[in-house]
Amino acid sequence: MSSRTRPRARTVKVPAGATTVRIPRQRGRRQQSFLLVVPERPTLSSQALRTAGRLLWRHRLALLPTGLAVLSLIVTAVLHALAPWASVLVATVGLLPLIMLLTPSPYRRRLADENRAWKWGAAAVAAVVGLWSGLAILLGPLAGPLEVLWFLGLLAAHGLWFALRRMTAKEKD
Repeated sequence: MSSRTRPRARTVKVPAGATTVRIPRQRGRRQQSFLLVVPERPTLSSQALRTAGRLLWRHRLALLPTGLAVLSLIVTAVLHALAPWASVLVATVGLLPLIMLLTPSPYRRRLADENRAWKWGAAAVAAVVGLWSGLAILLGPLAGPLEVLWFLGLLAAHGLWFALRRMTAKEKD
């Protein structure tokens, strides 16, 4: 087979998934052959995944409580499988802020009412999260009412996150 009639398909690189249409060599000397590459249209599922990814990336800050809640569910499931004894440690650490606020200290200054409310609120949230995590590690995150408590905590976290973002946005204006 002479070099004039040999196909040149080996020299042309075509991306994966592309449809190629070959037009034969034109008559005459020094005429180049044409290669028409038509990219495939993306499938509906790839378009849907791409759109969902863009939406999640655009609203990533608003979805922070959801990410943290799913992460806590996964971590408690892994700890439940590997080290159920860690539940005592996690529950104790969760209760420490509340215990610190309940014990009087001679060195602590008197706080304004707003600061006191924030501290008590943060301590209460830490206690609830610590107790839920301890029970979830001990019994499993989807045992009994723990899954309902997880969902209610997720809703409360979203409400609190929305309120905090709203307050900080108004303070900046």
